[in-house]
Amino acid sequence: MKNLAIIGGGSWGTALAIVLAPRFSRVTLWVYERDLATRMGATRLNDVYLPDSSIPTNVDITSDIGSALDGAEIVLSVMPSHLARAVFQLMLPGLNERMVFVSATKGLENHSLLRISEVIREMAGTSRVAVISGPSFAKEVARFEPTAVVAASAEPGLAETVQAAFSGPTLRVYTSSDLIGVEIGGSIKNVVAIGAGVLHGMGLGHNAMAALITRGLAEMTRLAVAMGGKAQTLAGLAGLGDLVLTCTGDLSRNRTVGVELARGRKLEVIVSSMKMVAEGVKTTDAAVDLAARYDVEMPIAGQMHRMLHAGTSPQEAIRSLMERSLKGE
Repeated sequence: MKNLAIIGGGSWGTALAIVLAPRFSRVTLWVYERDLATRMGATRLNDVYLPDSSIPTNVDITSDIGSALDGAEIVLSVMPSHLARAVFQLMLPGLNERMVFVSATKGLENHSLLRISEVIREMAGTSRVAVISGPSFAKEVARFEPTAVVAASAEPGLAETVQAAFSGPTLRVYTSSDLIGVEIGGSIKNVVAIGAGVLHGMGLGHNAMAALITRGLAEMTRLAVAMGGKAQTLAGLAGLGDLVLTCTGDLSRNRTVGVELARGRKLEVIVSSMKMVAEGVKTTDAAVDLAARYDVEMPIAGQMHRMLHAGTSPQEAIRSLMERSLKGE
């Protein structure tokens, strides 16, 4: 496959365009903001979301979604989860049955509780859908630092197709058939990462962080398995790997939200001051709804939801977690 369309010109979409450009004859990057797309085409820099990394010359940048999709064999969608359905609605006239769809969005659709691959299947009317996920800060990917991710699809052979198309000297792609586990891991880890930011912002140490990561992984795994995923998937790149990165890395947007909450800033102020979307803020809603639907215990997600949306203080959230009824691990 020689032609790739990337739908979404934020930091992650731009980073993927940079690292995948050598793998394709033509890469088209769709950017929603027309003025940004024009500047990016002229300067070869995304001055809003990824200003320090040059965009290769074989990446065509456009704000015309039909032009972006023209001739594409792989459509890589990299939009925020809450915009996925609306963007695919815009894409419909340019889609065809020969296209392969790959989602790089780490989130869930709140009102329907669908995973993004399910939204794509519903909107595009195809089973040729894969996802990529794993520990991958955009800035480091764009600097061609070694990164490992997983491509997952329920369609036989499709994950291997994506693996062959995307793998390169600095991007190693593994495969999985567990779409559920990969997408739930990539989504719920953002909720836990807000908690990690709270711990850091409160000045708490390594004991608390290790406990949060471990118990957060247990919650992610319980939910994924209840939904039909595999426990071993959550022990891999899309689960534990991404969780550790997002909970401990200074580049994590979700961790930053938690840090600022612990410092006493209001959620609305934090979110409005961020250029990029912190997916965990919206995913907390879906997490608690899915926990109720599948009768899964997710106390960390529940406390993050109360802290974000019900005014619970960070201190109260931690106390509630620590004083829960005692039980076996």
